[in-house]
Amino acid sequence: MARIIGIVNQKGGVGKTTTAVNLGAYLADLGKFVLIIDLDPQTNATSGIGIDQRNIERSVYEAILGKVRMSEIVQPTMHETLRIAPATSSLAGLNAELPNMERREYKLHEALREVRNDYDYILIDCPPTLGYITLNGIVASDEILIPVQAEYYALEGLADLLETLKLVKERLRPDIQILGAVLTMYDKRTKLSNDVLQELYKYFPNNIFRSVIPRSVRLAEAPSFGRSIAAFDPDNMGAKAYERLAREVLGTEIFVQTQI
Repeated sequence: MARIIGIVNQKGGVGKTTTAVNLGAYLADLGKFVLIIDLDPQTNATSGIGIDQRNIERSVYEAILGKVRMSEIVQPTMHETLRIAPATSSLAGLNAELPNMERREYKLHEALREVRNDYDYILIDCPPTLGYITLNGIVASDEILIPVQAEYYALEGLADLLETLKLVKERLRPDIQILGAVLTMYDKRTKLSNDVLQELYKYFPNNIFRSVIPRSVRLAEAPSFGRSIAAFDPDNMGAKAYERLAREVLGTEIFVQTQI
């Protein structure tokens, strides 16, 4: 049964999609069978892994609404054991449709039941909001990974996210856990980046990944070529950082299994 990891932060531009694509790519390259769920109407994970939206007939939108099975929309990527459930801009319509549905918070959770045993990891790239789409991503997840940008406003809204996760745990998904926070766009030369890292420990004293993702032009360029950084520039420092993060996540797999 797959570990389902939601990649969540309601603040935009913190590296959620970059983390979803590159963590997924390295987990696959390290021998795991991985599915990325593009839950963001901006569809950046879909295009960033090389899927042409003009060729998408059915997407996550239709799967969540129960019009098709999740397995019917999954597409291959250039990584042999990495798949993606693509998104189209129609996904934005869920914000209007979900509030009127029964069990509206569980739609993605239910859609993933069919494919959960087919993968080792399912990574959910959530949009930069705390609306119904993101709530579906959180409820469908076993664990939450929170990318935090090494910038001045990085921690703004983090308390709201943690409160949301607390409410989900109390009311909707009692077994959900915070896998950890990962610092992105880090520049060790600046005092600001180090200050943000220290502040982050106040929120996650025991849940910060040691792998820190550096600011990298090549990381930013890779999606425009429809590639992960592992395929685009594997010798880049950002590539090495995401490989280390993947190995850390694999290490937590042992911990999770001992807790079950």
